[in-house]
Amino acid sequence: MSTAVATEPHRHATPLREQKLGFGHLLRGEWIKFWSVRSTTWTLSIFLIATVGLVVLISLAFVNVPSPEEGGPPEGTAGNPLDPLSIAVTLAQLAVAVLGALTITSEYSTGMIRSSLTAVPKRLPMLWSKAIVLVVSVFAVAVVAVALAMTLQWVFFDSQGFSVDATDPEIIRPLLGTAVYLATIALFSYSLGALMRHSAAALATVLGVLLVAPILFSAIPWKPLQQAFPFLPGVAGQQFTQTTEQLEAAAASSGPDVVDLTAWAGYGVLIAWIVLILGVAAVLLKRRDA
Repeated sequence: MSTAVATEPHRHATPLREQKLGFGHLLRGEWIKFWSVRSTTWTLSIFLIATVGLVVLISLAFVNVPSPEEGGPPEGTAGNPLDPLSIAVTLAQLAVAVLGALTITSEYSTGMIRSSLTAVPKRLPMLWSKAIVLVVSVFAVAVVAVALAMTLQWVFFDSQGFSVDATDPEIIRPLLGTAVYLATIALFSYSLGALMRHSAAALATVLGVLLVAPILFSAIPWKPLQQAFPFLPGVAGQQFTQTTEQLEAAAASSGPDVVDLTAWAGYGVLIAWIVLILGVAAVLLKRRDA
């Protein structure tokens, strides 16, 4: 008696089709990664609240300034409605600067950068996709912050003549320029983070450049420092957040040896800093191990 043995049919091995990771996939992955980190939500929330709150509080201080008879500033020199936003941005920019640096340095500190570079062997698309996600996110939140701050300023202080006219073409560029500047500062900080690959080093450098350097360059009576002052990244970039009237007033009070940058020239200087730093970081990313 014979027993029939079932044999498994022969199967031809078919090679797996190679899945190409396109730039759109990279953007989507970086978007998910960016917003899944709790620090992103906290940092941008602090930035939003700080910007709006500072504008309202500083506007309140401006409208309650003492009269000239009571020891206050001369008539007509108490400031304009855009001044509170300029002061608030100088402080609130630190939050987006921290976020920009941590966007890249946190991956180096946790070792996740190896997984990212394994998925993207060419490396540079990973660098660009992170930068795009960061800039778009910060710009969107900054637009909301500026719009909300100016709306509250109008609600509380329009009756006292201390609010901006958003329909004035001269005002639109500084308002939109404020959001553009904040997104660009985040990119500047990201560039330093990509270059240094260390959170503490990148944060110390960017905070020193944005806060300490302007104070030292303007306070020390040495001509080379005073001439270099307008070309500091933060100082040059903030020209884009000023009206033509504010720029002319600043130029009138500056020394004869100081270069007075226009709004677009100042923003161009900030972009030049980013191109230089991010370019060096890209070269080193291609050459160095993670």
